[in-house]
Amino acid sequence: MSAPRTDVEEVARANTAFYEAMERGDFEELSTLWLAPMDIDGAEHTADPADPEDLEEGTDRGAEVSCVHPGWPVLTGRGEVLRSYALIMANTEYIQFFLTDVHVSVISDTALVTCTENILSGGPAPEDSDELGPLVGQLVVATNVFRRTSEGWKLWSHHASPVLAESGEEEADDSPS
Repeated sequence: MSAPRTDVEEVARANTAFYEAMERGDFEELSTLWLAPMDIDGAEHTADPADPEDLEEGTDRGAEVSCVHPGWPVLTGRGEVLRSYALIMANTEYIQFFLTDVHVSVISDTALVTCTENILSGGPAPEDSDELGPLVGQLVVATNVFRRTSEGWKLWSHHASPVLAESGEEEADDSPS
């Protein structure tokens, strides 16, 4: 594949890299894809809510990363966000993302990606078996915000929400008798 030529292509590649790192369970790679304080030009320090010194008045919290996993509260700060991914990776035997409806918008040094995550995941294997646990499908819509850095586009915020499935019961109730 040739190198990306436009910002939109570069952001799309960064977005794909994020999901591929999750699929491989590559925490180290995933960590490099998230925005870090040193990635921000001119920023000497980005606040970390776990650090009491960062709670002082006047601390610049503008570049702080955030994440919302489906059903979770908002996670703020690089450490908290990365811990959540370590926890997810440690408790997920298998995960695969099929992205659809991907749309990338870029304005200056900020990019917005919206997509549908068609997720297939498997839980722990049954005892005394080498097979995967039961596979589960899930449909999630996601918004990923990226920021341009000297090292490329880095993930600034990820927000994912489950899509509620329509049940056939409602259709049956609406049909004439």
